[in-house]
Amino acid sequence: MTGAFSGFDGFEIFFLLCAVIGGFFVLFRFILQFAGVGTDLDTDGPPTLDAQHADSDIGFKLLSLQGFSAFLLMFGLVGLALYRQSGAGFFISIAGGSAAGLAAVWVVGKLFALALRLQSNGTLDSGLAAPGCSGTVYLKIPAGGTGQVTVTMSGRQRELSAVAADGGELPTGTPVRVVRSEASILVVERIS
Repeated sequence: MTGAFSGFDGFEIFFLLCAVIGGFFVLFRFILQFAGVGTDLDTDGPPTLDAQHADSDIGFKLLSLQGFSAFLLMFGLVGLALYRQSGAGFFISIAGGSAAGLAAVWVVGKLFALALRLQSNGTLDSGLAAPGCSGTVYLKIPAGGTGQVTVTMSGRQRELSAVAADGGELPTGTPVRVVRSEASILVVERIS
């Protein structure tokens, strides 16, 4: 093993160690994620322990394990390549490695931001039922009262509360059209 690194000087070993340490943590985190080990932690510790909840929405911070690992990995690889293969000086290799490390941190940050944008609470705003959408009465709408209609909105069939636009009664199965939405209740009219 010593023979493989006998041609390396101190700077090359420094860059190589940075790449190995960063690569270890990136690979370790990758393996844990695919093994199903997330950030959830069950302990029998005191309930007054002041720690962040795993489901909190802190997202990506620059000083995270992912960011630090990505920085070390790219800093080491690019620094070693510049110093050993390109023959660039130590300071140019440090600058190039730092630029590559910062770029890696930026990319990891953008990936985390994109992943956070994929989160959804699953609720659907009844205001999305645009005027003109058609549906059918699911539960009878009594005169001056509220019933249920089935409408298709955002590609999903939903059952929502509704009132008749003319205040009259609409029996179950009546085809209706959405006139407007007031709060979370649809105002519908009979389709002739």
